[in-house]
Amino acid sequence: MDSGQGNRYGDIEITDPRAMRALAHPVRLAILERLQRYGPATATRLSPHVGATPSVTSWHLRHLAGFGLVRDARGGSDRRERRWAAVARGFRFEVPEDTEGRSAARVLSGELFARSAELPLRWLTETEPGLEPEWTRRAGGANTRIVVTSDELAALQDEMEELVARYVTRDAADRPTGSRGVRLLLYALPEAPEGPEGPDDLEGSEAAAGPRGADGGAGPA
Repeated sequence: MDSGQGNRYGDIEITDPRAMRALAHPVRLAILERLQRYGPATATRLSPHVGATPSVTSWHLRHLAGFGLVRDARGGSDRRERRWAAVARGFRFEVPEDTEGRSAARVLSGELFARSAELPLRWLTETEPGLEPEWTRRAGGANTRIVVTSDELAALQDEMEELVARYVTRDAADRPTGSRGVRLLLYALPEAPEGPEGPDDLEGSEAAAGPRGADGGAGPA
C-alpha cells in the first residue's frame, strides 16, 4: 500500500517484512484496531474484544511492542495494570520489491482483506436496521472500473487521501454536533494486462455506481 506523498493521516509506516508478518494475525490486528479506536487499555480489558485470554493478549501486545506498533501507556510503573497504547492512529505499508518483502506484504494484505470482507454484510444485518433514515440514505457503495496508468492511479489515490485527511485528523472538539463514525472502504485492484484480442476500454464494461440509500447496500480505513 502506497504511503502517499505526505502520509496525511499520520499513520505509522511499516517497512520491515518481519513486522508485516507479525501484524498479519487476527488477534494482533484486532488488538491494534481496538487501541487505535478506543485508546489505551490493559490486556485484561482488551481480552473479550479480541478473542484471546488475558495472558495470550498480553503476549501478543509484547510482540507488537517489539516491532514498535504499540507502546507502554504509563511507563510500566505498575506491571499488574500495564496499559498499552497504539503508537499512531493507523498504519500503512508499501509492497517491497524483494521476494521476502512481497510475500510478507501479501500475507498482511490477505488478513486485512479478510477482516474487511465481512464489514458490509455485518453492517447491513446489525447496524442498518437501527439507523435513522437520514443516515441510511447516505450509506452506499461503488463498484466502478477505470482505465489509468500506474502514475495516474497514484495521483488519484493521493487526491482522495488529501480530501479525506481533514476528517481523519480533525480534533474531537472540532467535530460538529451530530457527527458519528463512518467506515470508508476503498479498494484499488489493478487488473491483469489485456490480451491482444481484448481492447482495453470502458465500453461494455461492468463499470457502475453502487446502490445508495435505503434500497442499497453498505459501502477499507
